[in-house]
Amino acid sequence: MGAIPKSSDVALDGARRSLALKLLPTLSQQPRRAAEAIRALRTHIVARHLATGRRTLAVCAASANVGCTFVAANLAVALSQSGANTLLIDADLRDPKIHRIFPRTSPSEGLQQYLANPISSISNLIEHDVLPKLSVLFAGGSAANPEELLASSRFNDLMDFCLREFDATIIDTPPANSSSDVGRICSVATYCAIVAARNRSFVNDVKLLAEQLRADGAFVVGAVLCESNGSLD
Repeated sequence: MGAIPKSSDVALDGARRSLALKLLPTLSQQPRRAAEAIRALRTHIVARHLATGRRTLAVCAASANVGCTFVAANLAVALSQSGANTLLIDADLRDPKIHRIFPRTSPSEGLQQYLANPISSISNLIEHDVLPKLSVLFAGGSAANPEELLASSRFNDLMDFCLREFDATIIDTPPANSSSDVGRICSVATYCAIVAARNRSFVNDVKLLAEQLRADGAFVVGAVLCESNGSLD
């Protein structure tokens, strides 16, 4: 699907929140190779998937420190910049990272509280308008029982909600070699993209992950090669 070069720091561009801008080259006002690569990926996603009704995409990786969260966050920003009403979900309930990029202004509850509480309202847990057209559902902290939470029917209900309320939903996931969570997430989201890092990821690990995801019923839309992980998994 594409390759993303090493990113560099970006200048403050008037975003209404204090973001970790060096991790979001898509917010730069200046031409950046990493930002252009993300936008090329966005073009592919919009043309090949959103246009045909495939509106949820889980971003996953075989191992940690290859740029999974970096790609998920920047792809969500790029989609929102194109005018798509976008939701970014941090589904890594073991070591969540999205809050490092988008500092929260609302209470700390998120995905795990929604999954654990059958009467909680998902709308109240989503932080809307983090950026224009971009909303975020944070993980709500590390969970003691992530597999059980993600296995509940509440996660299926969440995906149904996303399809009704958003043009695009991007889901950040934990590394596949540290848990089985990614299989469950991708099978419910249906569509997924695999992130790998140059000189860090092993080809056989990526192939094995793709095979496992297909066996779980997910459709692997392609792979993204990162030159650098942007200092974030």
